[in-house]
Amino acid sequence: MRRETPHLPAPSLRTALRGIRQRAHYTELLDQPYTDPRTLAANLRDLRLLNRSLGWTAGVWEEVRLLLPRGAWEATLLDVATGSADLPRALRQRAAARGIWLHVIGTDVGGQVLVEAARHGADLALVRHDATRLPFADGAVDVATLCLAAHHLDPPALQATLRELWRVCRRGVVVSDLERGAPAYLGARLMALALRNRLTAHDGPVSVLRAYTAPELHALARRAGLEAISLRRRFPFRLTLVAVKPA
Repeated sequence: MRRETPHLPAPSLRTALRGIRQRAHYTELLDQPYTDPRTLAANLRDLRLLNRSLGWTAGVWEEVRLLLPRGAWEATLLDVATGSADLPRALRQRAAARGIWLHVIGTDVGGQVLVEAARHGADLALVRHDATRLPFADGAVDVATLCLAAHHLDPPALQATLRELWRVCRRGVVVSDLERGAPAYLGARLMALALRNRLTAHDGPVSVLRAYTAPELHALARRAGLEAISLRRRFPFRLTLVAVKPA
């Protein structure tokens, strides 16, 4: 994935809140070329915990299930920037409970991240690739998802990624991420006090400052060619964009 420049060090609380109206370019440690494997594993464990305990995985499933082919017993899902792949695994389990076999592909630009994803089970197809240039044919999957990753991309790269997600899906796209705002930032700062992992404590608040607002995300999706776009908020501080392909 393309990374934006220049990067800035993490700000003070006062500086962050004063500049919250504008998307910032602070550096996330996860985007650095090398991260200590144990620190990375702990960070991904924290993200799995947040996805599960805050209901973020359940929120994504509510959107994905509406896009799955009705009456079909199998479907395909591409999860871009999959991290440790806890989300697509959870989605597959929920689909199975409804009698649907969900074929899942997870992609990520980070080799270390994919190693960690594979360590939690070799049951998914994992591909290392840039989100802005996906190695899949047009309409290769039913649904494409991008979760907790949009804020890692600057506007041109996110627009290119959204265009790629739209290209490779047959049914629709689900993008779920943090929403930039003062309450979300303060919540992330409190979370950093509880989650003592260095990577999590640093990147959580910075992620909020790099996140997009609903109008910003909607505008990028429109420019990327997505259609039938809807935006929904989910507590706490989660913004979900859904785009549906014409029948």
